[in-house]
Amino acid sequence: MSIRFEVKRTFHVSQEKAYKGLLDLEAAKHWMQGLVKIERLDDGPLHIGSEWKETRKMFGKEATEHFEVVGLEDQEKIVLRCDGTKGTTGKGEFVFTYILAPSADHTTITLYGEINGLTGLARWFGKMMAGTFKSACAKDLDALKSYLEK
Repeated sequence: MSIRFEVKRTFHVSQEKAYKGLLDLEAAKHWMQGLVKIERLDDGPLHIGSEWKETRKMFGKEATEHFEVVGLEDQEKIVLRCDGTKGTTGKGEFVFTYILAPSADHTTITLYGEINGLTGLARWFGKMMAGTFKSACAKDLDALKSYLEK
């Protein structure tokens, strides 16, 4: 059974700018809270199959997670997968689906988060931590929004 959450934000930028902003790993250092480094595991523009390691400082400690792009629909949808078995978490799968919906003067981004593969005690804590994941994702979207709207 999956643990799911949703975060929605309205960005006062074009759909294209919002889409590019979500995929610009180089610019993440300007807005992503606690970011220590991002290490690309391939070259060129992000595409399905692109991978990177993202290290953040959280709760006073560094944590590194392994991300992969598993879905891209130009300017409309981005799907990222974090394989917890390859990172500090040590278990689980975290899927982040961003849907971008344009309007005349803004873009609404809805993030659907899904946590899979937790068992036993980790599953119980995962349910408790769903609010924490949602809050962290909301803070990231708020920070990206502020950065892009400058």
